[in-house]
Amino acid sequence: MKTTVILFTLIISLSSFLFAQENIVKEAEFKVFGNCASCKSRIEKSLKIKEVKSARWNKQTKMLSVAYISPAITLDSLQQRIAAVGHDTEKYKAADSVYAELPSCCLYRDVEKSH
Repeated sequence: MKTTVILFTLIISLSSFLFAQENIVKEAEFKVFGNCASCKSRIEKSLKIKEVKSARWNKQTKMLSVAYISPAITLDSLQQRIAAVGHDTEKYKAADSVYAELPSCCLYRDVEKSH
């Protein structure tokens, strides 16, 4: 009986260790275009999923800092989620139809061209 309990405890510990090794929290930073507090809210909200531990967008620098569980989700898929709500990233452009539906204060493409 004692051997069975020890063996069971070792199996549980090993399983926990392997799970922790497979699901590593990675941190990344990439550019996301936007203008205002509404953009910040929309960008961060698009990443409110269980695989993302934190996401913070800086309006001044246009940089998003994100901590996510790998390999449960990829950096590419995070950027695609952001583009899907109307914000261009370094790798993905939002669909013009989605971008056109953003509030006027959030329309960053014309602002970028004028600078």
